[in-house]
Amino acid sequence: MRLPLNTLPAFRAVAELQNLRAAAERLHLTHSAVSQQIKGLEEQLGFPLFERSGRGIVLNTAGAALLCAVQGALTQLDEGVLAASAAAAGDEQRLRVSVLPSFAQRWLLPRMARWRARHPGLALEIDSSQQVADLLRDGFHAALRFGRGPWAGVESEPLFDTPLPLIVLASPDTAAALPDCSPETLARQPLLGEREIWQHWFNAAGLRTPVTPVASFNDAGMMLQAAEQGLGITLGRELLAADALCAGRLVQVSPVSVHYEQAQTYHLVYRPSLRDWGPLVALKQWLRDELEMSRRSLVTSDPRTEDPPQAK
Repeated sequence: MRLPLNTLPAFRAVAELQNLRAAAERLHLTHSAVSQQIKGLEEQLGFPLFERSGRGIVLNTAGAALLCAVQGALTQLDEGVLAASAAAAGDEQRLRVSVLPSFAQRWLLPRMARWRARHPGLALEIDSSQQVADLLRDGFHAALRFGRGPWAGVESEPLFDTPLPLIVLASPDTAAALPDCSPETLARQPLLGEREIWQHWFNAAGLRTPVTPVASFNDAGMMLQAAEQGLGITLGRELLAADALCAGRLVQVSPVSVHYEQAQTYHLVYRPSLRDWGPLVALKQWLRDELEMSRRSLVTSDPRTEDPPQAK
């Protein structure tokens, strides 16, 4: 018996999504075309792979067994095509990377000129999204993710040995207007961010008091921008605030820092077959060099090494 290989991507998509329409959208095919491929595969095999009930479709025992073999085989084929394509690209290499919007806006994009100067023949294509990209399905070579890791099907390398602390940040004008920088004073200010995270910070600072932020954001970059505009005081990660701290657009108004969800940090994730691919190796080295520069800049701007900002 020979499997009709052209039907296997459709089978995998339907098996994973358990929905013909969703599988058709993923494959950029019509609903009818996907349905016909599944029907043809079952006819070729001589037994059904799915249980159908009304509009639903669910893998049966035979389908589950086939999926285990098909997923690994198709992944290997996809990885092989990608590696071959990357090797054949020559001087026209392009590195596609998925990045969180906050990381792209606050840290990565301001450094793109240095990337271009260091690797003028290697284009870096950035896709900014809150969604966790499927590297293989979406055609990305790598991604920068924030979380615990590891992630299935990819290799991941933490970019920091320890999680990044959260620090209290405000615009210079907002900080200068504070009578002092005590937790009691900060609790009375307009706070930006999630209530639970602020509560965690005040507990660490020794103040047990309920807090109600005036605004919350689904993107850390937007929240830091709001603080720069003087809309309130926020808790932000040192890395994302590094440039604003060095430029004086933000100041740290308290020496107390906390780790929230301590196991999480930034990771570079990539397809295993590209581990030694030149462009990816270049990206990893460049990221580490730039992160070290950011770390050094944070040390020089750390208020714990000098007197805290003075209020008027």
